Amino acid sequence: MELLKPELGLIIWTTIILLSLIFILTKFAWKPILKGLNDREKTIAEALNTAEKTKLEMAAMKSQHEALLNEARQERSLILKEAKDMKDAIIGEARDKAKSEGAKMIEEAKREIDNQKMAAIIEVKNAAGNLVLEVSEKILRRELNSKDEQVKYINTLIEQSKLN
Repeated sequence: MELLKPELGLIIWTTIILLSLIFILTKFAWKPILKGLNDREKTIAEALNTAEKTKLEMAAMKSQHEALLNEARQERSLILKEAKDMKDAIIGEARDKAKSEGAKMIEEAKREIDNQKMAAIIEVKNAAGNLVLEVSEKILRRELNSKDEQVKYINTLIEQSKLN
């Protein structure tokens, strides 16, 4: 039981050793430990600040990215609209050109028809004139005494000319 009862000398020496240990630890160990803890705390704080800045930069980049996407979409819409307008203009121009070419072709065909018609009329008139001349010539060559003979002869000539 004497082990449980410390003596006064043991208590003094234990106190001196404890105080010297505290002094030595304070002088040489605690300052580096506290300095390390403070450095670690600063590093963590800086890392948090950097993370916060990065987060803000990412948010700004995201908004810039969205703005660029919206701008690209608007530009794409504008380009598609311009392409559609250009397509419509080209189609309209081709349609107008085709109409004008068709109208020219129709006008040329009408002129050709009129020319052919006039040529046919002239040919018919010439043929009729030639026929009249032939009939007149034949009538004049033949001396007819009576009017009935003249009418009869003219009718025969007409029938002969119809056959030709």
